[in-house]
Amino acid sequence: MRLTIARLALVAAAGLALASCQASPKSAPVPSGKSASLLAMEQVAIAAHKCWIASKDPAFKPYQMANELNSFSGTPRFLLVPAKHYGGKPLLVVQAQGNSSRVDVFGPLMADPLGARIGSDIARWQTGNPSCAAAA
Repeated sequence: MRLTIARLALVAAAGLALASCQASPKSAPVPSGKSASLLAMEQVAIAAHKCWIASKDPAFKPYQMANELNSFSGTPRFLLVPAKHYGGKPLLVVQAQGNSSRVDVFGPLMADPLGARIGSDIARWQTGNPSCAAAA
């Protein structure tokens, strides 16, 4: 009987030793509850506000930002509208849809000389680079 108890103890100890050698299971990342489009738009909108509006960039002085990131339609976006007419027609729409992190940019400002800068800024911010100016 003592031999059986000793064998069981040995087997249990071996099992514990083996279990401790196993790689710990990787925990899945905790979902934020935010769609890919919302995550992408938050990143772009924060940089746009910082670089265009809060910095008082003269090129964007005639505009103000209308933030619509909390859209329940699955299309988070922000708009640039005339500074003196907040309810006016949007001159720039920056949006993403559904579960895509692709950001679309359109509106009359894209045909303006400022359009090239807007496009390069948005592309840079979408990659995660929050800087206000393209690297030289």
